[in-house]
Amino acid sequence: MSELLDLLVVGGGPAGLATAIRAAGAGLSVAVAEPRPLPVDKACGEGLMPGAVQALAGLGITPVGQPLRGIRYVDPRHEAEARFTGAPGLGVRRTELHRALADRASRLGIPVTPLKVTEVHQDARSVTAATTTGELLRARHLAAADGLHSPIRRQLGLAAEALGVPRYGLRRHYPVAPWTDCVEVHWSPHAEAYVTPVAPDRIGVALLTDRRAPYQDQLAAFPALRERLTAPASSAVRGAGPLRQRVRARVAGRVLLVGDAAGYVDALTGEGVSLALSGAEALVAAVRAGRPASYERAWRRVTRRHRLLTAALLGLRGHPLTAPHLVASAARLPGVFGGIVNHCLV
Repeated sequence: MSELLDLLVVGGGPAGLATAIRAAGAGLSVAVAEPRPLPVDKACGEGLMPGAVQALAGLGITPVGQPLRGIRYVDPRHEAEARFTGAPGLGVRRTELHRALADRASRLGIPVTPLKVTEVHQDARSVTAATTTGELLRARHLAAADGLHSPIRRQLGLAAEALGVPRYGLRRHYPVAPWTDCVEVHWSPHAEAYVTPVAPDRIGVALLTDRRAPYQDQLAAFPALRERLTAPASSAVRGAGPLRQRVRARVAGRVLLVGDAAGYVDALTGEGVSLALSGAEALVAAVRAGRPASYERAWRRVTRRHRLLTAALLGLRGHPLTAPHLVASAARLPGVFGGIVNHCLV
């Protein structure tokens, strides 16, 4: 790659492809380095909040999925449901979402080179990425979209020690017709189970937990849900974690972190894709303006609501006095629950 690009994106997941698509739309020359064949599957809840659906549409992307009309909380004694007051969300298989992003990038002529970046070096004018093949990729700026455990973040010394009890995510699918048009969240003392309709005859069940145990052992904490899973699982278990990733800064010179690489609190609110899309927009604006350092403040601004809400909910979830009463409180205060869903999550 002899041309000096405006932006090299390392990582071709949803965050990386969204960043590249946004950059191309802003008139920047851009390429993506991603060694894995696309689409790539990963453990996630697969529920897109309405804001994420709208943001994807703004990039020219309309993935196929199941409309989501709200969020339902369930525990053994209570149930609370909040419907979205505006446009619906979407339950989308991770591979379908990734495929839609990759197709859009291809239509825009964005090159995705199958190279693995091993380290980055920079000077006052450019960034050079070394690859496993010995090829050097150069650009004026580099967006590190290399995931939850970002090697580039670690190389640049931007990772900070995570605090609190580590949490993990596990996900698989079942050939069961959805019984609701909501994301249904089942609560137990140490885990949550997120049930997301992703097709007329298929659901995804993602578990968020602070315990290291096999999927089936974790699922045993949700007997009512387990009774609904009347058919054998149709996909293998995929896992991710620890989820909490603290980051000292999102910018190091001409290198900017985006998506999960930029830091992660927890998947409790299901806003991972929304955050990636917001971060991609902020990153491209900073690069286009020639002010990469401004991205740090912009990222903090566009993610502040999510970070505060997720941290607060995680704190309530982890406290022995409040955790058992979360669903009951949502059921007793439907207006408050609906307001949080529609003004904080959407």
